[in-house]
Amino acid sequence: MMPTATITLPRTADEIGPRRPGAIYQNISGRFEVLALVTDPGEAAQLLRRGGARWAVIVRDTLRPDGQPFAIGSAWTDSDYLLREGAPAYAPAA
Repeated sequence: MMPTATITLPRTADEIGPRRPGAIYQNISGRFEVLALVTDPGEAAQLLRRGGARWAVIVRDTLRPDGQPFAIGSAWTDSDYLLREGAPAYAPAA
């Protein structure tokens, strides 16, 4: 019997990490404020101009005085670190 390989795909929540609207995180590329989280695959694909996109994060680099919002689709890694938490993923019902 031939052994089978198991491929584990990362979950979307794991890829996004703690990047919720209002969060600020930093990595080697800059310090970013999360303005919006797009989880609709069609909208994310259009924003990132990449057919296989499942999500996108719209950020602004706070280290640049002229920092304009832009969309990213890079996964959260060990080189990213959270400086300020954003809004909770789900708001409690009133």
